[in-house]
Amino acid sequence: MSGALRAVLALLVVCGAAAACSDPAGPRAAGPAASVASGPAASVPPVDDQDWITYHHDNARTGVAPDLAPLGPLSVAWRAALDGAVYGQPLVIGDRVYAATEHDTVYALNATTGAVVWSTHVGEPQPKSGLPCGNIDPLGITSTMAYDPPTGLLFALAETVGGGHTLVSIEAATGALRARRAAEPPRGDRIAHQQRSALTVLDGQVYVSYGGLAGDCSRYFGSVVALPTTGAEPARTYAVPTTREAGMWTPGGAAVSGHTLYYSVGNGESTSGYDGSDSVLAMSRDLNRADFFAPASWADDNSGDLDLGSMSPAVVGRYVFIAGKRGTGHPRAKGHGHHGDAGD
Repeated sequence: MSGALRAVLALLVVCGAAAACSDPAGPRAAGPAASVASGPAASVPPVDDQDWITYHHDNARTGVAPDLAPLGPLSVAWRAALDGAVYGQPLVIGDRVYAATEHDTVYALNATTGAVVWSTHVGEPQPKSGLPCGNIDPLGITSTMAYDPPTGLLFALAETVGGGHTLVSIEAATGALRARRAAEPPRGDRIAHQQRSALTVLDGQVYVSYGGLAGDCSRYFGSVVALPTTGAEPARTYAVPTTREAGMWTPGGAAVSGHTLYYSVGNGESTSGYDGSDSVLAMSRDLNRADFFAPASWADDNSGDLDLGSMSPAVVGRYVFIAGKRGTGHPRAKGHGHHGDAGD
């Protein structure tokens, strides 16, 4: 099957999932939960540039698969009935499409027919009635998953009853659940946090960023949690040093250049002393803040909800570009960040 067809099918599966969610008969029953597997992961074919293994194809979030032939007219090839809404971008690896639902189920679909190859139910999602605010009901897997070629594992962040946040790793070849690990945000009320941004796999770590629920209620803080792709290494964490808010919620998550992760941060509570919000952070793999940029308008941005958090930074050569809700673009040379009151 051509890479072009695979890319088209990755788009079409979202239509099928949305149709399933709006079915008047209600959500379909999920398949049985997978048991934790032992031994090495099953082998999967090596990936190539036509595969879509993370949000927008690669960690730079370019959205470009260079070896794809030009696309012709688009049409619906098939529809797949899943058990919940699909908010994250499906992944395409070889002859399979992978999608995750708000019912906390991960699916592998045949890219030619849409038939379910396997499904793994990883938990019970959090009902909206038990949240302090929000607009997704139920709240399960919202973010785009990430695939790690060296291990053959898919990673997804599942939100579950009680407000828990669990990173799951699943064999892409078989659907076997390899591990569940707590990935709770380091500050605030865990139930007030929503994990919307795409996951990032880099240098043997999975990076998970957090923002708040729709309505910006309760005590949440923008933060990042890093866990190893395999093994029991403890989590690394970073939290924005604000008194509240400063969520990392943009769907694309981090943009990566080399070994540096660039995160955009939303509005924070402060309008006087700078609190680390309304910014772009340059983070090391150990989640140390190496540099940052915030516009001179940060206080007014925070007051008027005009922050930089609505898009992922774009890395272009030696520059990092960000534009927020104010409609102002900021190109910055790497390593030349500025404090929020330093001006442009």
